[in-house]
Amino acid sequence: QLIVSVRDTGIGMNAQTIERLGEPFFTTKPVGAGTGLGLSISYGIVSRHGGKLRFESQVGKGTTAFVELPFTK
Repeated sequence: QLIVSVRDTGIGMNAQTIERLGEPFFTTKPVGAGTGLGLSISYGIVSRHGGKLRFESQVGKGTTAFVELPFTK
């Protein structure tokens, strides 16, 4: 299994936001600033390859995104 992680030091997310990240059209941005499709599409691509996309976050401390993909021969 390959795991790639990316961490930021932004504002972080609460549990309710993390639960909704894969929903099409869900966004925390103001109207007109985003469509909310990026992570939904990413979830689809990763899952079609047998992987997982998950997030760990603390409000005020940032977020870590994990892309987990199986190794295939």
